[in-house]
Amino acid sequence: MKTTTIFLLLLFLIGTAQAAHQNKEKEYQDAWCSKIKGQTEYKLDDNARVDCLTEDYAIEFDFAPKWGESIGQALYYGLKTGKTPGVVLIMENEANEGQFWARLKAVADKYKIQIWKMTEADLK
Repeated sequence: MKTTTIFLLLLFLIGTAQAAHQNKEKEYQDAWCSKIKGQTEYKLDDNARVDCLTEDYAIEFDFAPKWGESIGQALYYGLKTGKTPGVVLIMENEANEGQFWARLKAVADKYKIQIWKMTEADLK
């Protein structure tokens, strides 16, 4: 395969994977954070951005399959802000994604990370 063909195929696959979500992560983030009067996209001194910063929490939002990534980001944001790390796990299909919540909960309980679930119904 030519390099151009491979590149176009990769772009297609990335676009398809992102399109698979019912809504964008930002939609969940904006809806949830505004309800609790948090600040979205809080910029840290190293240009990293906290998805939602509140008086008590530095919160990362991620779709359920990315539960592991959300932990590292939340811990980092908590470290940088001095706030309790938090994760909002976006559950688009709770019946099929329960294992991700269970994994996140096990780590969150051990390392004192506050966690919440969010579904499409929470956008309404």
